[in-house]
This record gives sequence, structure tokens and C-alpha cells, in this order.
Amino acid sequence: MKKAKNSFFTILFILGLILTGCGNSNPEATSKEQNETQEQTSVKASENEQEVKYYFTADEGGSITKINADTNEVDSTIEVDGIAHNVQVSPDGKLLAATIVPDMGHAHGESMDMPGIALFLDTATNEVVKTVEVGNHPAHIVYTEDGKYVLVTNNEDHTVSVIDTTSFDVIQTISTGKGPHGFRISSDSSMAYIANMGEDTVSVVNLETMKEEKKIKVGQTPVTTAISSDGKTLIVTLNSENALAIVNLENDQVDKVSVGNGPAQVYLDGNDQYAYVANQGTAENPSNTVTVVDVQSKKATASIEVGKGAHGVVTSPDHQRVYVTNMFDHTVSVIDTEQNKVIETIEVGHTPNGISLMK
Repeated sequence: MKKAKNSFFTILFILGLILTGCGNSNPEATSKEQNETQEQTSVKASENEQEVKYYFTADEGGSITKINADTNEVDSTIEVDGIAHNVQVSPDGKLLAATIVPDMGHAHGESMDMPGIALFLDTATNEVVKTVEVGNHPAHIVYTEDGKYVLVTNNEDHTVSVIDTTSFDVIQTISTGKGPHGFRISSDSSMAYIANMGEDTVSVVNLETMKEEKKIKVGQTPVTTAISSDGKTLIVTLNSENALAIVNLENDQVDKVSVGNGPAQVYLDGNDQYAYVANQGTAENPSNTVTVVDVQSKKATASIEVGKGAHGVVTSPDHQRVYVTNMFDHTVSVIDTEQNKVIETIEVGHTPNGISLMK
């Protein structure tokens, strides 16, 4: 189902240079036309680099689903040994990292004190490249933007594991608050902001010193974070408050915006303008909305109906699409951001959780 890369614009560029050289005797005009052609080609190349090729879901039923972003059809289902909780594609697009929690049959009273796994897959072949043992009940997994490290939150150990992407060794285990879960890393790869579900705080972890610098009290049951590109604004979902916290990191002031029932993940678009909040609710009373929050005005601007148990969310680099996992429908919703409306619904594996895009 893979498509060959389109070389149409490259051919146009080469033909443009040849025709200009042959048909125009004015050097200045020739130079101007060449520059214009080069600029157009550069823009097209930049657009192509931002195109989403595939997106992946972590399915708690024991699989990872790979979807072709061009057709919105399932490319492949990758079986895993355990519960896939979260996924992220590496910055270069070559690897997919996933957290795998051992599946012990969900027996009542049985201890979950068993190390989890960070699984690394080749995005081209779907083959396992490496498995790395981390802490108990690994939750989210995130690459630093520079690609040097992968971080994994260990929910039951109250720690985050730092994995070197060259050696695949755990080079540091850093203490956090209680119940670390979702998190994001600053664009300069220096700081991680980890939501601690068990104590209503966010741990600020310095990745240069490999230590927790401080905790910010944000509100009840923080699940996931987002961080603005300039590193000045922190976004946090507050599951028990049905709210989104917007934190000014210069003074740690917290403002709250009401969203839907039981917010889970949040994703900030590339312009730092809108935060998209997936409202999961509960299995008994599932929510089925995504709330759009204007970060500057601190107001909810739209509520978009998706599937039951909206959980994972991510936006495309061009800001035109939002992809949402619906845990209780076993689907992904594709949202058109101009219409704020679902345009595609794709069936994936059982209980999709995290989601990540590959450019």
C-alpha cells in the first residue's frame, strides 16, 4: 500500500531551467525567472516534508495499527505481546516507539509489579528493532526533538526512564511526583513537563542535569501536558475537574478553561493557537467530544463530536487535520479543522489509546 514518492515538482524545476536557458537571451530576466522557479520548488518541497504519510495507534487489546494517511485505510496491524498504551514516531520518521505493559490476564488481586517494555519498530518494515526494559506500568513515551533521548514515564514507580537512542540503554532514572503519566518535551529538548496523576502536580524535569527541578500544582488529576514552542506556556488536562489548565511558566499562574467530561489527552497545534482536548469520560459514562480551546483568549471555541471515549489526539503539521482515538468505539476520527467536523472514521485495534503521526 506504499506509494512511490512523486517527483513531479523536481521534473518541473529541471524543465523550467532548461526552457528558460534556451528561450530567454536577457541575463537579468533569466536570473529572475530562475530565482522564482527555485522559490516555488522550495515551497513545494517544504510542503511535501510536512505531509503526513502514516499514523499509528497503540491498541490496548495487544496491537499497533498503522494507517495510510493518504487513503485513511489500515495499512497493517502489528501484534504485540502485552498492552500497547502509547506510541510516538521518532523525529526522523524511521522508528516507532511504544510502551508495552505486560498482560497478566487482568486477574483480580494480581500484582502488576512487573517491568514494562519500551518497544522500537522500524516504520518501513514494521519489524522490531529493539526492546528495552523500563519501570512498572509504563505510560507515555516521547522523543526529544533533537532525537538524542526517549523518555518513558513509569506510573507505578513514580519515575521517568531516559533511554539513549544510539545505544538503547537506560542512562538515567529520574524521580517524579506520584503517578507520572502523559508529558511533552520543550522544542529545545531541554525540559520535560510530566503530569502526575497521583498528586495533582506537573514535574518539571531538566534534561541537562537529569533532575526534577520543581513541581507545579495545577489541579485535580492531571493526565497529559503540552508545551508552547517558545516554552512559556504549559497546557494540562485536569480529568477530575473537566478542565484545561493554562499555566504561565514565568510565574506559574494557573488559569482554567471548562472542557468536556473526563479530559484525557491534549495537543497544541503548531501555531500555538488552539489546544485540542480529547474528552474521554468513563466506560460507564463515555464522552464523545473534542473541545477546541483558544490559548490566548483562554476560551473554548468549539466542541466537535467524535466517537465514544475520545482519548489520544494529535494535529497534522499543516493544522488542517486532527486525529483522535476513540477507546470505546475502537476507531479513529479524522477532523477537518476548517469545518470542525469529522470527515473520516477508521476502525482500528481494540481500545486504541495513544496516537502519533509519521511525516
